[in-house]
Amino acid sequence: MLSKGLNMQIAAAIIERDGKVLIAQRAKNDGLQGKWEFPGGKVEAGETLQECLRRELKEELDIQAEIGEYFCTSTFKHKDVIYDMNMFFVHNFTGQIVLHEHFAIEWVTVGELINYLMPEPDLPVVYQLQQRAKSP
Repeated sequence: MLSKGLNMQIAAAIIERDGKVLIAQRAKNDGLQGKWEFPGGKVEAGETLQECLRRELKEELDIQAEIGEYFCTSTFKHKDVIYDMNMFFVHNFTGQIVLHEHFAIEWVTVGELINYLMPEPDLPVVYQLQQRAKSP
């Protein structure tokens, strides 16, 4: 059982290819089913953020990812637990994507992200990506 005020770490990926980013539609019936997200998951004991993300991408999408640079963190509270969703770029991966945790994936431009229903914690990441896209 998680205690009040506990900080949980999440690692999630901004997978880029050909000017687009990958988003995945949640399949789990957990209140977020059907929403689009950046893939990733919770850090397990003894894992670094990068190790967690590599594991999660293998489990969720069946790919071997090269975890790139850190981008930003979105902090949110859910059921008295504070979560830090740490975002990393993934520019390269090997393997064919196989969906184990999601209904579907889409490759979209940063500008198109606003057309997808995403969980609240993903929205600051979308905003940061939009700001980055506007920078020279």
